[in-house]
Amino acid sequence: MSLNLVLQLIVVLAAIAVGARAGGVGMGLWGGVGLAVLVFGFGDAPGSIPGEVLLIILTVIMAASAMEAAGGIDYLVRIAARIIRKHPRQVTLIAPLVAYVFTFLAGTGHIFYPLLPVIYEVAMKGRVRPERPIAVSTIASQQAITASPVSAATAALIALLGPKGVGLPQILMICVPATLVGVIVAALVQTHVGKELEDDPEFQRRLATGEVDLKEVSADTSTAPLPPRAALSAWLFLVGVVLVVCCGLFPALRKVGPADARVTVSMPMTIAIVMLMVAAAMLLFTRAPADQIVKTKTCRAGITAVIGILGLAWLGDTFIDSDSKTIIGGLSHMAGTYPAFFSVGLFATSMLLYSQAATTQTLMPLGLSLGIAPAALAGMFPAANGYFFIPTYGTLIAAVNFDRSGTTYIGKYVLNHSFMLPGIISTVVAVSTGLLIGKLFF
Repeated sequence: MSLNLVLQLIVVLAAIAVGARAGGVGMGLWGGVGLAVLVFGFGDAPGSIPGEVLLIILTVIMAASAMEAAGGIDYLVRIAARIIRKHPRQVTLIAPLVAYVFTFLAGTGHIFYPLLPVIYEVAMKGRVRPERPIAVSTIASQQAITASPVSAATAALIALLGPKGVGLPQILMICVPATLVGVIVAALVQTHVGKELEDDPEFQRRLATGEVDLKEVSADTSTAPLPPRAALSAWLFLVGVVLVVCCGLFPALRKVGPADARVTVSMPMTIAIVMLMVAAAMLLFTRAPADQIVKTKTCRAGITAVIGILGLAWLGDTFIDSDSKTIIGGLSHMAGTYPAFFSVGLFATSMLLYSQAATTQTLMPLGLSLGIAPAALAGMFPAANGYFFIPTYGTLIAAVNFDRSGTTYIGKYVLNHSFMLPGIISTVVAVSTGLLIGKLFF
């Protein structure tokens, strides 16, 4: 390994580390700084910009943001709350499945935040240790991102693997059962985690000091009026999801042009067209104010993801392209002998980037260059959910704060936290299942 390559690698890692510390759009901006150093300092040619990925993310963001502006996300959350409340004693099994399904359909983990007080309330009423359903549901909402047909991460994977013969249908057939099995196994294990409430010293301390009242009921906003066409916006978005899946399953739907010269529209283009159409339909039929769309949490988070992917993916592509012979030559033998080890790289990278989409766009091209089968890469896709490992991500912090019983915690040594066990179990099971499905059927 040459000194030049080592120095460039230090620049890349430093840009990722500083960007991760800055958070938000800082990840992408510091990726741009690293890119500038490689291009103007080391003389590397700039890599390619992930245009199709950014196109899909922007258009899906617009549709999801329009749904939020019209009240559709609140409508979906109320449906989820009713499902969870029906069986309080089984909340540890039901809550993660509900969190998974709703994130899968919406393509964003932001739908999970309003479910946290509901899960806590139901667990307390059923005298179930809140840590159990809260921790595994938080992990389930992350796993669903790597199975959703309209998530930014899946968009990145479609753009990379589609030309290699593994498109949306194959990704869904591998990742949906893999991540579901991972979540179910983690939930079953989670039913036995920790002491019961009456035996938990921290809960008993809070109960004695009045910090927790067994008669308390979390604020229930289910009676607050929704915008008039909130349900319609949700159904329009779900119709868009169904159209995307159908176009992936039946390529004939994407054939256009005269009979003697028909061409097939790519899936990234199809997703973008469908999502723009859905967003416009919401504006037309729900009368959601257009100026509110860009003010929603979904839109702000989506723009952050776009900037992050632009800076980091461009940086990574430039580094790999400029030193491809050395990097690929050194890793190809290991990847050929132990391809599953690549999933460890995905997991570690996601710990730093806090984004499945950025992780996918940054590392998956390297996996293809190493000769790893596209179906195997799809099987490893759930490994991009590693940002639970260091408990600083928003959903993890929110989960700890919503559990007033004190059973969901971040330990003294940081890594001994409530999300570690369900996170590791669900990821290992999902990747193992995904690799098995990919090997047997693809």
